[in-house]
Amino acid sequence: MGVRARVAAGQRGSHVVITTIMFNFIASAVMTHLLVNVLIKPGQQSPETREFAPSAWMPQLHDLARSIGWEIGRSPVNLSLLLALAVGGLVWLYLWHTRWGYELRALGHNETAAIYGGIQPARTVIVAMSISGALAGLMSLNEVMGVQHRLLLNFPAAPATSGIAVALMGRNHPVGIVIAAVLFGALYQGGSELSFDMPKLTRDMVVVIQGLIILVVRRARARAARPLDTLLRRPVARSAGR
Repeated sequence: MGVRARVAAGQRGSHVVITTIMFNFIASAVMTHLLVNVLIKPGQQSPETREFAPSAWMPQLHDLARSIGWEIGRSPVNLSLLLALAVGGLVWLYLWHTRWGYELRALGHNETAAIYGGIQPARTVIVAMSISGALAGLMSLNEVMGVQHRLLLNFPAAPATSGIAVALMGRNHPVGIVIAAVLFGALYQGGSELSFDMPKLTRDMVVVIQGLIILVVRRARARAARPLDTLLRRPVARSAGR
């Protein structure tokens, strides 16, 4: 849907964000129709499919570790964690060690210079959004095949919005995104535990606390980077003065 939205935006001059949001509603409506009328488990009212066969479940890490003779504690963590780390490594290789990744970064920094260098913006954007859509689809492995073991309605709503914040916190770098994802996971799980231990603390207050932590982290990073930028620019200023 994102690729079609980008193509429509390029041909009609509409904003890519608006067209992408519109196509998201179309995808959501199609999924709702399939779950309610086609894929729904027979004999129930809840819009969800029947449970998948155990052979289709994502194996949990403690089971994988036991198969190689390594005993670890039981936890909900499954193979999707290792797949996510592997995909992060592949994205890093693609962005910084391939010609296509260089074209994408060059286009992001300066579209005019990229076009002057022979880079085709439309093709680069469509390839990037196709890869991004495929990677976003992998997010469902943990929820659908690792946790719920069935397809539910509107399950990707929260991860989708959190993914934007994680990418911003990680500055669109795979390593930074992994670290930011761990931070957001800790905030989410900690907020759930906090609201459970302190019933008077509402879920809205937990969200506010999480937002304050994110703002503090972002502000601390900006204040730490400012002296470094000043130090790096000082030799350039001296050489220009000469």
